[in-house]
Amino acid sequence: MTKAALIQSETLELLEWHRLCQHLSTFAATKLGAIASRCLQIPTSPAVSEQLLAQTKEVYQLESRLTPGLSFEGVQDIGDSLERAELQGILAGDELLAIATTLAGARNLRRIIDNQEDLPVLNELVADLRTYPELEQEIHRCIDERGQVTDRASQKMGEIRTELRRLRSQITQKLQNILQAKSGAVQEQIITQRGDRFVIPVKAPQKDAIPGIVHDTSTSGATLYIEPNSIVPMGNQLRQTIRREQAESEAIRRALTEQIAAVKPDLERLLAIVTTLDLATARARYSLWLQANPPRFINREEQEIITLRQLRHPLLVWQQQHEQGHPVIPVDLLISPHIKVVTITGPNTGGKTVTLKTLALAALMAKVGLFVPAREPVELPWFDQVLADIGDEQSLQQSLSTFSGHIRRISRILKALGTGDGEDKGDVGDGGDEGELLPSPQSPIPSPQSLVLLDEVGAGTDPAEGSALAIALLQYLADHAQLTMATTHFGELKALKYEDVRFENASVEFNEQTLSPTYRLLWGIPGRSNALAIALRLGLKPEVVEQAKTQVGEAQDEVNLVIAGLEAQRRRQETKAAEAQKLLQQAERLYKEVSAKAAALEEREQALKASQEVAVQQAIASAKGEIAKVIRRLQQGTPTAQDAQQATKALNQIAQTYQPAAPPKPKLGFMPKVGDRIRLAKFGQTAEVLTPPDEDGELSVRFGIMKMKVKLEDIESLDGQKAEPVAKAKPAPAAITAPPQPALAIRTSQNTVDLRGKRVADAEIIIDKAISEAQGQIWIIHGHGTGKLRQGVHAFLQQHPRVSRYEAAEQADGGSGVTIAYIG
Repeated sequence: MTKAALIQSETLELLEWHRLCQHLSTFAATKLGAIASRCLQIPTSPAVSEQLLAQTKEVYQLESRLTPGLSFEGVQDIGDSLERAELQGILAGDELLAIATTLAGARNLRRIIDNQEDLPVLNELVADLRTYPELEQEIHRCIDERGQVTDRASQKMGEIRTELRRLRSQITQKLQNILQAKSGAVQEQIITQRGDRFVIPVKAPQKDAIPGIVHDTSTSGATLYIEPNSIVPMGNQLRQTIRREQAESEAIRRALTEQIAAVKPDLERLLAIVTTLDLATARARYSLWLQANPPRFINREEQEIITLRQLRHPLLVWQQQHEQGHPVIPVDLLISPHIKVVTITGPNTGGKTVTLKTLALAALMAKVGLFVPAREPVELPWFDQVLADIGDEQSLQQSLSTFSGHIRRISRILKALGTGDGEDKGDVGDGGDEGELLPSPQSPIPSPQSLVLLDEVGAGTDPAEGSALAIALLQYLADHAQLTMATTHFGELKALKYEDVRFENASVEFNEQTLSPTYRLLWGIPGRSNALAIALRLGLKPEVVEQAKTQVGEAQDEVNLVIAGLEAQRRRQETKAAEAQKLLQQAERLYKEVSAKAAALEEREQALKASQEVAVQQAIASAKGEIAKVIRRLQQGTPTAQDAQQATKALNQIAQTYQPAAPPKPKLGFMPKVGDRIRLAKFGQTAEVLTPPDEDGELSVRFGIMKMKVKLEDIESLDGQKAEPVAKAKPAPAAITAPPQPALAIRTSQNTVDLRGKRVADAEIIIDKAISEAQGQIWIIHGHGTGKLRQGVHAFLQQHPRVSRYEAAEQADGGSGVTIAYIG
């Protein structure tokens, strides 16, 4: 095993990757899917990861559409059967049946996917899937549900089975006759078998009464199982027929096996496709169970930020759900593109190591096509390697101390990054050299795409030397890895952030009141180890702790005080942010309520306008009817001046009846001043005046926490007075009036032309003459007929320059048989 493969294998073991794979396998539907889940391969290129993620997304989408989800019923592990078929072995009936059900199951999967839309990746996956329905049908024709060859498998088999049934029937009938004739000699009235021979139980003292072949004896010796001599020839014939049946069955199964061997490559591909589908389904179902979200791979060189909010450790989630573990505390990881190294400090048992493992598992889950248990959006780089030094590699057998174990593993990490200097220089103890831990400056620098995780970097040796080594190592990794995250207790590492912009500090929060960690990750603030506080909580004598505090030194106390102040400031900012968020939510809720009321008022106003419009139209229609009656009275006979006077009087009465009443004038005289309380008519809310009205009649008001500008006409005093307008002439509000109507005209013989019976050409001449002499409207009588004359009249009126418009007359004046033309 190469150095890179060794450290990657160690990393997977340290992260307990096999446990996650085991959890994933429980969501697989087939045996092969479960095996593939437990042996999950880590992709070596982003393209493969993207393909796996696309499969997971489409299955996730498909599962949400289908009530029972994808069904893998009938699919079995037929790999061994295919291998034996290729080696010219003969498959058993149940193996053939398993192949047939697998073909049917694969065909059903393809049918489900083909019937869905927007699944390009899955459609491409099953596009070349060959399920050989004719082979499946042939297997079902020849093999029954018990795995036995059927009578219809071949004509010869049918004949043999018929012969077997005939022989068994003859033997049974012969033995029944013997049992009845020799009832005193038999132990029981039954027919049984020993091997493939039919026998009857005979009392031992009377064995001579039924001569034959003894095939068995009871335990007590009182009963002999005898095949009477009279059926021995038939028994021999039956045995021969059974052998013929076995030979024919073998021939049928051999023929089916040869058909299977001929298409073995296609069946192996089918098995691989179905296993890929099952593995994608397991990933989708596991992701759904985790409440995870699909990741997006980013390029940090394009200034994209690693975004992992509310990230949870998947193994801890499983432990909480299935093993009654503690609630999982999520962490937020938002890492800017220029950050290459994150150092996490804080007390032991505070969650530093869990944070490292959670990030590593998230990176690996994204690579293998799993969703990440974090809140959307989930954005992280595609790391070509995930390398970790977590835990203690102390070994008495290999004479390795804690420090030596860490150094050996870190050395393998550097070699896996492609920056090592060659072979190992041998095992070492404390203080020894591991060859050359950091490579020479002349070593080529590869493109940094790896994620490196170091737990307690530099620990296990002299603090001064360990701290110096840790600083050099992290500075080196900042140049050679995409991202490094390290935990430490060394205070010197906390200062790297202020010397190099590529470094960032984080810490795990510690509750000093309860003297216990909260497992929250705080960014930008270095943590305190709180060793003395923890020692006191764990029962160490107070006088010892106090003595230790005197040894720490004033400088350390000052640093801790600064850090404590920063933590307190952060908590105050978080409290203020929470309060601001609460106020924002209240403002949004109030805004929605006000908007809803405004929309309701506007809708009510529109409804009132619509009802008024209907009332006006009805009034217009009624007025038209009254006017039409007056016109018809005038048309009856020759109109006189007295008739015209009466018509004018009637029209004035109609106008007075249908003229809408003028709206009441609003009360004037109120002028709002700063500090006054007024009412906003549109919203039905009271408000406070902030500024006096400007020259445009606008003023600022406040209601609740909102400020807005309103017009004077939109406000009123609390006692209902309208505001006095500013010194600017304003048009009076227009009353609701009917649409403009044409000038009133009376139909007489002078303004009426009758075209009935005329041709279109003649009618045009008559109409043109009438238009030239008319001053208002003319009534054109064309009748109904075939409609050609009406169409010709309308076409002529449409293009005539003096005709402004035309319309059909009222029903009382002839309806569609008469056209009224309006002369402009």
